[in-house]
Amino acid sequence: MLEDHTPASAWPATYPTGYAVVDVETTGLARDDRIVSAGVYQLDALGRVEDHWYTLVNPERDPGPVWIHGLTSGVLKDAPLFKDISDELSARLADRVLVAHNAAFDWSMLAREYARAERIAPVRQRLCTIALSKELRLPLPNHKLESLAAHFGVVQERAHHALDDARVLAEAFRPSLAAAAGGGVRLPLLECRPLTEWSEPPATPRIGRQPSYGGPASWRPARKRPACPYPNPGRYEPGGRLVQGMRIAFSGDTSTERDLLEDRATEAGLHVATSLSRLTSLLVTNDPDSGTSKTVKARQFGTPVVDEAAFGQLLQDVAPAPGG
Repeated sequence: MLEDHTPASAWPATYPTGYAVVDVETTGLARDDRIVSAGVYQLDALGRVEDHWYTLVNPERDPGPVWIHGLTSGVLKDAPLFKDISDELSARLADRVLVAHNAAFDWSMLAREYARAERIAPVRQRLCTIALSKELRLPLPNHKLESLAAHFGVVQERAHHALDDARVLAEAFRPSLAAAAGGGVRLPLLECRPLTEWSEPPATPRIGRQPSYGGPASWRPARKRPACPYPNPGRYEPGGRLVQGMRIAFSGDTSTERDLLEDRATEAGLHVATSLSRLTSLLVTNDPDSGTSKTVKARQFGTPVVDEAAFGQLLQDVAPAPGG
């Protein structure tokens, strides 16, 4: 086990000044699913607990996988709506880095709920504890929260209860943070770009039908884009610039809405590809070890890979197409 003994005097000056460890339980995993409960632990710069908070949330629909989170329609019917708790939640998140286990999911659910409530989430950066455990090369059998907890000797009391999951993660995050600080490890921080618009999808089926929970409703509809006007100049050279015409593929969750990220790439003169081939110039993924078909092919073909944050930096300085 990594010991938490890094003195404050040795703490990297570039590290954040505070964190909000978050867990949300939801009606499912798809774009139209809703939050049913949320737990937040506020931590200081060294990862020490300052406060904690928990709330139920009325999802205004079927509660989804009750067998996982235990929250029935009867329990949730008198709970506040998200818009009614958004001020309190914002106060807990403001000026802190959002920390979560698979943070892309928790962030995306929060961003959508805020957009529905016509509010802006006060979150600018997130940190995924899965990514941090990889940076620290922790000897975990898998990336489940219970494995991270067991590694640090943290006892889970109520798995899939938002407050207890947030507590467990907060207790495991502190020694992880200390180990990163002691080793001079760069924290895997990613930008969080809030949604500013929201349109409701078709009405969600009620009790008895749950296609959104890990089912077909989680797919993303294809979007027709104009053909890229530039020829493919070849692969991205690590350390270099993107060039107009390069074929860019995306894999996995992103903190920025995928459609927005793809639009930004298209506007920069890049070719957004839906699949990965030997012609792909670059793969953008926050989890290169996920084992998806695209990440597997990227390893086979030797396709360069960068994370979302690095891609965002590259988008700011895309070279014009040769002869353009």
